[in-house]
Amino acid sequence: MENGDVVICSLVSPTKEIRKQAQAIIGEGFREVYVNAPFDVCAERDVKGLYKKALAGEIKNFTGLDSPFEGSDNPFVELRTHENNLETCKNELVELVLKEIQL
Repeated sequence: MENGDVVICSLVSPTKEIRKQAQAIIGEGFREVYVNAPFDVCAERDVKGLYKKALAGEIKNFTGLDSPFEGSDNPFVELRTHENNLETCKNELVELVLKEIQL
C-alpha cells in the first residue's frame, strides 16, 4: 500500500475484535470485504472435507459450528455468494476497488 499498490488479503477473521486488530495494523487503507455465505452453503462447497470432519466431531473449534462467528456490521462491501454467482461478486468488488483507486 505504501507504494500505491492495491493489496487484497484473504483472512479468516471470525470476530469483530480480530477485524479491528487487522484494521489497526493496516491503517487508513483498510477496507473490509465481507464474503458472506451461510454455514450450510459453505459445507456444500467444501472441497477439502473440513466441514464434514467438523460436523463429525473430528475437528474442534471450527468457525461457525463450535467456535464463534460474528458477521460484519459495516463492511466496505458484502459479497453474498449464496445469492450471486462468482462472476457477479468479482465484478462488484473490482468496480468498488477501481472507484477507490480513482479517488
